[in-house]
Amino acid sequence: MRTTSDAEETPKERLDRNLGELLQELRVAQAGVQILFGFLLSIAFTEVYVRDANAFERGTHLVAVLFAVASVGLLTAPAAWHRILFRRGKRQEIMHLATRTTIAGLVCLSLAFTAAVLLLAEMVIGGWAAFVVAGVCGLFIAALWFAVPLRERE
Repeated sequence: MRTTSDAEETPKERLDRNLGELLQELRVAQAGVQILFGFLLSIAFTEVYVRDANAFERGTHLVAVLFAVASVGLLTAPAAWHRILFRRGKRQEIMHLATRTTIAGLVCLSLAFTAAVLLLAEMVIGGWAAFVVAGVCGLFIAALWFAVPLRERE
């Protein structure tokens, strides 16, 4: 591994490093998506859910599943593109698109987490308190994942 500064990297080396870092970040995010998606899929097959879930809970569950599916698609797309376009001189294009789909995938993942918390809170405590709990969790994720890094960029 090269230990020189960014200024000494060639554009190709920087692109290779950035792509490697992005793919590693996607591996980390994918673990969270897989755990959440497995949890969401398993809920629909529980006796309590089948017997007791009302229309709001079922709708919230479906929204969470759809955001999780969107997240899976968006977060795995860069790996698929990399493999399909491997050695075709398209790394710059892959990085450009992958950055956008990764951010969109993380937005979908944060919404899936928030919807899953809303579903859980609705089934456990119900009412307005469920919305408060889900809202606080959603704001917490939004602050950590998006607000803090955006503030640091400036």
